Amino acid sequence: MSENQVSFKFILRALHHRNYRLFFGGQSISLIGTWMQQIAMSWLVYRLTNSALLLGIVGFSSQIPVFLFASIAGVYADRWNRHRILVVTQTLAMIQALILAFLTLTGAIQVWHIIVLSIFLGVINAFDMPTRQSFIVELIEKAEDLGNAIALNSFMFNGARLVGPAVAGILIGLLGEGVCFLINGISFLGIIFALIAIKVPERKKVVRASRIWQELKEGYSYAFGFAPIRYILLQLGLMSFMGMSYAVLMPIFAKDILHGGPHTLGFLMAASGIGALTGSIYLASRQTILGLGRFIAYASAIFGIGIIAFSLSKMLIVSLSMMLITGFGMIVQMASSNTILQSIVDEDKRGRVMSIYATAIIGVMPLGNLFAGTMASWIGAPNTLIVSGIACIIGSLIFAVNLPQIRKEVRPIYIKMGIISGIE
Repeated sequence: MSENQVSFKFILRALHHRNYRLFFGGQSISLIGTWMQQIAMSWLVYRLTNSALLLGIVGFSSQIPVFLFASIAGVYADRWNRHRILVVTQTLAMIQALILAFLTLTGAIQVWHIIVLSIFLGVINAFDMPTRQSFIVELIEKAEDLGNAIALNSFMFNGARLVGPAVAGILIGLLGEGVCFLINGISFLGIIFALIAIKVPERKKVVRASRIWQELKEGYSYAFGFAPIRYILLQLGLMSFMGMSYAVLMPIFAKDILHGGPHTLGFLMAASGIGALTGSIYLASRQTILGLGRFIAYASAIFGIGIIAFSLSKMLIVSLSMMLITGFGMIVQMASSNTILQSIVDEDKRGRVMSIYATAIIGVMPLGNLFAGTMASWIGAPNTLIVSGIACIIGSLIFAVNLPQIRKEVRPIYIKMGIISGIE
């Protein structure tokens, strides 16, 4: 009994830090609302238009601003107070949700409203994501708890991914989409109040005479000139472009291959979410960041094998099992990458590196979705996932081959941090 309690406390150790505890609580509430809005928006677009194309356009319009603006946002995350930036971005996101709620509840909503508001939210996210990722390190007083905090963030995100859509599905049927948008708008108060309550020391300001473009170039040169960061970012980009597009093809598998309905799609996405939750808990239980490079290679291969096996399945129980594996591999690869990046990056370039991280994950995703959709129209959805899975496995092998160089270059940083001893 006591061993289980100690183990549970260890898994949640980042919550011992007051600032992170506030952030975790506020973000947990807000993310449930965010997932509710995402499901309700897709349902609303399809109800208004009955068009799969417009569904794709709305999804594209909400993600492409991250690809276009996240890198520039990363420069400002290094220049400005990250705490204040987050208060502004979360407030603007709340306003976006409330406008969407007002238009929907009054019956005035049109598709062009949704597209414009999706672009607006995408621009907000372009600034919010790299800032939020680089702000986490300021919430943790002990560097050794950073990996745990990142793993708990993944747990929080995927937990909301399970709860939010389920609640949204019930509320849409009972009260309509507008109520989901309204609840999302109200849910932002949780993270806004939490951010206001957080007290972090002022970061030492560095007066920069250089221009934005020079700092942007400096950030890219630093990220891609340092082998460990370069290989991690390239692997993330490959996984996002080739692998994460599996989600956009899920309706085809649910309806045409598994001969199910919307509930089948829900089961498949829930299975992926449960796998991701399991991966998050496993990472949170680890005592050290040592060995995460290996995890990136293994998890990428597991993800690739999972989607190949899923593409070949004709039975729901097998498909659900493969989605569990896929979700596990996805989150372990991404969270491990995030932890290593946050640990080795120079503080004055953290915002810019995390903006490239956000671009690699979210920014290239709409391009990957377009690629997957085009490929599926030519060779079919199952063959598209086979190609995607093979690409992820090849990427994992290339990453594994370069692991010795990555370890060699990271070693001095880990010695300086006290993670490993200089005498071995």
